[in-house]
Amino acid sequence: MLAKSARLPLVLAELLVARGIHEANEAFLFLNPDFAQLHDPLLMLGMDVAADRLERAINAREPVLLYGDYDVDGTTAVVLLKTTIEMLGGVARFHVPHRLREGYGLQSSVLEAAHADGARLVITVDTGMRAFAEAETARQLGLDLIITDHHLLEAGDAVPHALAILNPNQPNCNYPEKFLCGASIALKLAQAVLERRDRTRTRDKTLPSFLKMAAIATIADAVPLKGENRVIAALGLRELRKPVGAGLRALFAVAALDPEAKAITGFDVGFRIGPRINAAGRMDVASEVIELFTTRDQSRANELAAKLERLNRERRETEAMALAAILDRLATDAELSADRLLLIDGDRWHRGVIGILASRVVERTAKPAIVVSVEDGVAHGSGRSVDGFQLLDAIESCRDLFTRFGGHAFAVGFAMPAAVLPELKRRLRLYAAEHLAQRQPEHLLHIHAELPLDRITPVLVGWLRKLEPLGHGNQEPIFVARRARLLTAPRLMKDRHIRMELAQETASGQTEPPRYAKEVVQAGSSGAIRAVGWGMAERASFLQLREGSLIDLAYRIRENDHPQYGGLEVEIVGIELA
Repeated sequence: MLAKSARLPLVLAELLVARGIHEANEAFLFLNPDFAQLHDPLLMLGMDVAADRLERAINAREPVLLYGDYDVDGTTAVVLLKTTIEMLGGVARFHVPHRLREGYGLQSSVLEAAHADGARLVITVDTGMRAFAEAETARQLGLDLIITDHHLLEAGDAVPHALAILNPNQPNCNYPEKFLCGASIALKLAQAVLERRDRTRTRDKTLPSFLKMAAIATIADAVPLKGENRVIAALGLRELRKPVGAGLRALFAVAALDPEAKAITGFDVGFRIGPRINAAGRMDVASEVIELFTTRDQSRANELAAKLERLNRERRETEAMALAAILDRLATDAELSADRLLLIDGDRWHRGVIGILASRVVERTAKPAIVVSVEDGVAHGSGRSVDGFQLLDAIESCRDLFTRFGGHAFAVGFAMPAAVLPELKRRLRLYAAEHLAQRQPEHLLHIHAELPLDRITPVLVGWLRKLEPLGHGNQEPIFVARRARLLTAPRLMKDRHIRMELAQETASGQTEPPRYAKEVVQAGSSGAIRAVGWGMAERASFLQLREGSLIDLAYRIRENDHPQYGGLEVEIVGIELA
C-alpha cells in the first residue's frame, strides 16, 4: 500500500495512485522534482547535428534567423535561443509572424529576405513540421534549416527536408518525454550548445535561469504536467521567485504579483502571466514580447509591460462583446442551439480571440464549437472540442472547402471563402448527426477522492501542496464530503455567489469541527470551516439551503490570504442535499 510504503497521508496516496504512481520511489520523485530528473538533450534525435551547426554559426558569427510563433510558447522559445546565441558571442535575428497579416507558420518570403541579408542558418521554434514548401525554398536558397517543433505527427506522416529536426514525436526519436512544449525543445538545444563551452556553469547557473521561460511556456501551452514537463514547471516556478530580468519584473508588476511576498504559482502563470504575453500576438505584434524579455533597460521594460496590460484589457473587452453576441444568438436561435456541433459566425470578430470564444462556448454548452469571423469575403475559423470527439476528423471530412486548415483532436483552425460557409455548416451538421448521435451534452465533475471536512488540516494541506504545479495532466484535486451541516444560511455576494460556514457531521449525528478550528474561531462560528461558491446562488436557492441543511458537496481546498477572512476554506463546485 503506497500510503504505508511511502509514509504519505492516505488521501495523497490515493491521488498519486490515480496518476499511475504505485511505488514509493516513484512517489518520491513525483513529489520532489529535482534537476537530476531532467533528461540529457543528446537523447533527442538530431540534437548532435543541430548543436554542431549552431555552434559553427556562433563561432563564425554567422547571422542566425530564429523563426518563431506568436504565442507564449513561440516567443519564449525565441528568447531562450536568442539569449544563448548572444551569450556565446553569436549574432541572432528573429522573425515572429503577424497573426492577421501573415498567419501561422514558416513563410518563404521571410526566408528569401533572410538569405539576402546574409543568413545561412534558420532555426524554427514551435513551428515547421508542416512547412514542406518552405523547407524546399530553404534548400534551393542554400539555407541550412533546423526545425524545432513539438506538434504531433500521425503514423506514416512525412517530415520536411531539413538539416535537423528536433521533435520528440518524430519517427525513431527515443527521447523519453514526448510532450515537451516548443520552448522546452529550444531549451534542450540551448543546453546542448552551452554545455560544450562550460558544462558546470550551464548546469549550476544558466539552466536554472532559463527554466523560468520554459516553465511559463510549459504551463501556458497546456502540455501535460507529467514527467519532465512537471520537473521543468516546478523548477522554473521556484526560480521565478527571484526574477532578475527587467522584463519579468515589469510583467509581474502590471500583473500585481510580488514573488517576494508570495511564491508564483502555476495558476499565476496560466491566468495572469500567460494571457498578458499572449495578448501581444492576439491583438498586435508579438515581437515586442521578445524585446520585453531581452532588454536590460528597466524603463523600456516597464513601457512594454504596460502595453501588454493595455492589449490584454482590449482583448478581454473584445472577447466579452463577441461572447455576448454569441450567447444571445444561442438563446434566441433554437435551430442553432439544438445543433450537436455548434458553428457560429460573425462579421469582423477579432481573429485573435475566436479560439478563446470557442473555448467559452464549449464551457457553457458542453458541445464542440467552432467560431468563425467573416471579413472581406474570407471566413477564418477556430474550434475546440470535448472529450471523445475528434474535431480534426470532422474538419478533414470537409477539406475540399478550405484554403488551409490544421489542428489536432481538440483544437482546429481554418480559412475558407465565406461563400462556402453554408455548405460547411450543412456538412458538419450531417457529420455530427452521425458521430454525436448517442452523446448527450453534459458537464461532468470528476471527483478525485473523498475527504470529510474534519480531515482538512494545515499539515494535510502542506502535503497536498506538493502536488503542485497543477494543470493539464495533473489536475487540481476535487474532493467530496458527505453529510456536511450548514452552520449559517448562505449569504449572497453580488447576487450570484454564496458564502457560508459548514461543519462535518459524524455517524452519530454530531457535527465535528475541522482539526484546525481554533485557527478560524475568531473569524467565524466555533468549529466552522468557511465555504464559498462562485456562481452557486441559483443552485443554493433551488435546493432551498438554510441554516441546518445537510448537504453533500464537491469542493477544492483554498488558502485565503485576505487580511480579514484569511485561513483555510473550501470552494464549492457542486452541491446536493444529503
